[in-house]
Amino acid sequence: MRPFLLPTLVLAVLSLAPLGAQTAPASPEAKLAALGITLPSVKPPIANYVPAVRTGNIIYLSGHISRDPAGKTITGKVGRDLDEVAGAAAARETAIALLATLKNEVGDLKKVRRIVRVSGFVNSAENFTKQPTVMNGCSDLLVAVFGDKGRHARSALGVASLPLGAAVEIELIVEVD
Repeated sequence: MRPFLLPTLVLAVLSLAPLGAQTAPASPEAKLAALGITLPSVKPPIANYVPAVRTGNIIYLSGHISRDPAGKTITGKVGRDLDEVAGAAAARETAIALLATLKNEVGDLKKVRRIVRVSGFVNSAENFTKQPTVMNGCSDLLVAVFGDKGRHARSALGVASLPLGAAVEIELIVEVD
C-alpha cells in the first residue's frame, strides 16, 4: 500500500456514520414546509357532493378547481388567456388544495401509500395541445412531496370550459394505510 493512501482511507472510514444512524426520510408535511407550502383550510363544497370518499384503503378526491392562495379562482383558457407556465402554476395550486383535503380526510399525510391516479382537466384554447405540460405542475409537486409514492397514472385532457371559468380541475385517487 502506498503511504499517502493510508491516511485517506482512515479519514474515509472515520467519516462514515454508524449503521442505523441514517436519517429517516422527511415526512410529507416536512417536505411541504421545506417547499414553503402551507396547506389551506378545507372549504365546504359549493354543490351537492363530498370532497372525498373513502372505500377501504382507497380515497377518491372530488375535482378541485384552480384557486390562488387567497382562494380566488384562477380563471381563463390556457393557450389564450394563460400560457402553459401559468397553467402549470394553476395545476400546482390545485394540487396543494387537494393535499389539504387529503390531510383533512386521513389526518396525516404519512398515511399515504401511493398516489394512484391523477385526472386533470385543462380549460384549453381550441388549438392548445400542451395539457400534459400544464398537468406537470400537479405531478411534479406530488413527486416532490411523496417521492416514488407520488408517481401515478395520469390523464391530461383539454376541455371547452370548467366550473367558474377555472383554468384547471384535478381529481385524485389515493391509496392510504
